Amino acid sequence: MAETTQTKEALAETKETGLIPIFIMGQKYEVPPSLTIQKAMEYAGYQLVRGCGCRGGACGSCATVYRKPDSYRIEVGLSCQTVVEPYMYIAQIPFFPGNKATYDINGLEPSGETVARLYPEIFKCIGCNTCTRSCPMDIDVLDYMSQAIRGNIAKAAEGSFDCVMCGLCAARCPSEEVPYLIAILCRRLHSKYLLPKAEHLDQQVKNIEAGKLEADLRELMQADEEQLKTLYKGREAEPAMADEMWEPKDKSHL
Repeated sequence: MAETTQTKEALAETKETGLIPIFIMGQKYEVPPSLTIQKAMEYAGYQLVRGCGCRGGACGSCATVYRKPDSYRIEVGLSCQTVVEPYMYIAQIPFFPGNKATYDINGLEPSGETVARLYPEIFKCIGCNTCTRSCPMDIDVLDYMSQAIRGNIAKAAEGSFDCVMCGLCAARCPSEEVPYLIAILCRRLHSKYLLPKAEHLDQQVKNIEAGKLEADLRELMQADEEQLKTLYKGREAEPAMADEMWEPKDKSHL
């Protein structure tokens, strides 16, 4: 794309000051070009009291819409991951008021009929794929929505596993659906009714209920801050690339 006068001016300003111009909620600010949108907002003087969450691309609370110069497109992303660009126009939407069904997971069937009853608007999907293009996690949203429409709860749950519930898919959906809420319903149904139960987890719950870990818990509760720090730093952590059979050397707390 050819450079416009606005882009050339921004490049000239950056060379002179080391800063780039951006617009936050319509107000112009100058910030370092290496910052994420979230850090740029703080650099500009904003105090983030919500919509900041984990700051690592995992919680989905910093959903952001923006437009770049020389482009008609409204783009989306997470402000903790998206790096600012000159003359970027930015607006955050930390909460999207989507239609949220109320249900008791214990009284549901893991079926397409359940999804259709709670979210009947799912059949309004026109297959435009805007949801997928809006996802900052690169999830094939249209595919898992299609699986939910077919009643394939397991496939819908697996396909939406990386969803961070940011709501950007719902914000852009022309059919006014809430894919992220449909996704979490499918994941809940899947884990509650379709996934095999983890025997070791069930056993550990029984151990807790029987009071077998009471002594360990009381020991931690009675420790002072320095003792807790020592225990934490000296703990045997599971390696990042460990397989599912990994166990710690000290099994006294298992």
